[in-house]
Parts: sequence; structure tokens; C-alpha cells
Amino acid sequence: MSKNNHTVTEFLLLGFPQINGINAVIVFLMILIVYIMTLILNSMIIVLVSTRPQLYSPMYFFLQQLSLNEIVFLTVIIPNMLRVIWLEGATISVMGCIAQSYLYVAIGCSECHLLAVMSYDRYLAICNPLRYSTIMTINLQHSLVIYCWVFGFLLTQITLNFLCQLQFCGPNIIDHFFCDLGPFVGLTCSYTHALQLEILIVAIPVMVIPFIFVVFSYICVFTTILGITSTTGRKKAFSTCSSHLIVVTMYYGTLITIYLVPASGDSLTINKVIALLYIVVTPLFNPIIYSLRNQEMRVIMGKLLSIK
Repeated sequence: MSKNNHTVTEFLLLGFPQINGINAVIVFLMILIVYIMTLILNSMIIVLVSTRPQLYSPMYFFLQQLSLNEIVFLTVIIPNMLRVIWLEGATISVMGCIAQSYLYVAIGCSECHLLAVMSYDRYLAICNPLRYSTIMTINLQHSLVIYCWVFGFLLTQITLNFLCQLQFCGPNIIDHFFCDLGPFVGLTCSYTHALQLEILIVAIPVMVIPFIFVVFSYICVFTTILGITSTTGRKKAFSTCSSHLIVVTMYYGTLITIYLVPASGDSLTINKVIALLYIVVTPLFNPIIYSLRNQEMRVIMGKLLSIK
């Protein structure tokens, strides 16, 4: 790739160049509607968990934090993405692109660890129920949540430091709807081997370790469930973790697929579609899954919406 000898001050996000005219308007409206619905549903969970005594439990407290995480995550990406789609391509400053990349990675890191914390909560509830209330205290809940948020932003601060040192001297076109780390860094004319090594190393505590922890937790959970003699007991135990398991599968499934699909040729479009599902659709499904598969949430939301 040839580099022009000038300093780049802004990038052009192409969005979906294959979609234009009325189709772009339709896509814009669909994403806007999904965005608003996701904000409403996740906000409802935050409010309900904060105000309904029936939901004062560790599981719902962590679900509340997950909903907050989803709202922040969406707000970092979608408003600017809507601008890109509406204008059929829009510019963003280099520092704005760096900030979006950093926040995208930091919030994603926090969510990975929050999902791991939620799997630990389900592990304690099913595998060690007699000591659950004495272990999962209010102090521990708050400490785990603070850890998830602070660790995500502090660890990815290393990546931010590397990004701020990059120089861009052309071209300045990003074939994506947001400043994803790969396409963005690929445009730099700086030496990136150190940054690429840092990203690989940081990916271990950010994604790999939480994923292994989730898998190990559920191996223990399933082993315990299979050891329950009564069918009713097994169903009840499985129902307490099924919602989280579905959310984890969706989250890691799309996340892994995004970064396993090679970013070349026709796969660029596939990568953007998968990223769209990960960024737009998954945050909408999370509150729906927890609401539909959880009896207490269904009852409370039913009363709130006057559904009888």
C-alpha cells in the first residue's frame, strides 16, 4: 500500500457503500429503531432492579450492570454510525477515531469480565448453594463490578498510549462504519509490530482468560446439574443459568467470528455484517432473553406494562 507524504487529520468512514438512496434510509431507520428499543429495554432493567425488592439479588445486580454496559457501548458506536449511513460516508478526526477505538475495546473488555463474573455467580448458586449468601455479599458484588469497569479501562490504556503515537500519512479511507481497531491501525505509516504484539498480549487477560473462566465455570455447573437425581431439580437448576449461557454464547460467538474472518475481498462485507449483529442486535437480545426466560422479570414487566 502506497503512502502519500502528508499528515492525515481525518478519516473517511465508508459505512455501507453498496447501500444508497432509499435503501440507506431504510437501513438508517431500522438501526435507529433497534437502538431506541435497546436503550428502553436496558433502561427498564436498570430501573426495575433498582426499585423492585423482588430483584434485590446478586444475579439481577450483575444483570443491571450488563445493561448499563450495553447502553454505554451502543452510545459510543451507533450515533456516529447513523451519521455515516445517513450521509453515505462521513469523516471523523484522527483523535475521534482513536477515542472510539479505545472506548470500543475498553467497554468490550469490561463486558467480557462482567460475563465471567456472572458465570461465577451462577457457579456459586448451583455448585455451592449453602454458602452462596455468605460468599456473594454486597461488598463482594460491588468489588467485582468495580473491578470489571476499572480493569477494562486501565488495561486498554496501554493500547491507547500506542494509538496516540501512530502517525498517518495517507490514505485515509476506512471501509467500515466505525473505527474498528484493525482497519484503523492498518492505515498508519508508523512501525506497528510493537502495537500488534501488545494487542496479542492484552487479548489474553481481556478475552481469553474470561472465556476460559466461563467455560470452566459451566463445566462445573453442568457436572453438578447432571448429579441432581430429580428431573425437576435439574430443570430448576438449569433454568437459573440458561439465560446467561445463551447471552455468553451469542456474545463470544459473534466476537470470535468477527476476528476470525479475514479482512480481505468479499469478507469485508461479511465482517461488517457480523460486526453489525454484534454491535446492534446482541445488546437488544440480551434484555429480551433475560426477560422472557426469567419468571420474576416476566411477572414484573407484565405488571409494569399492564399485561394480564
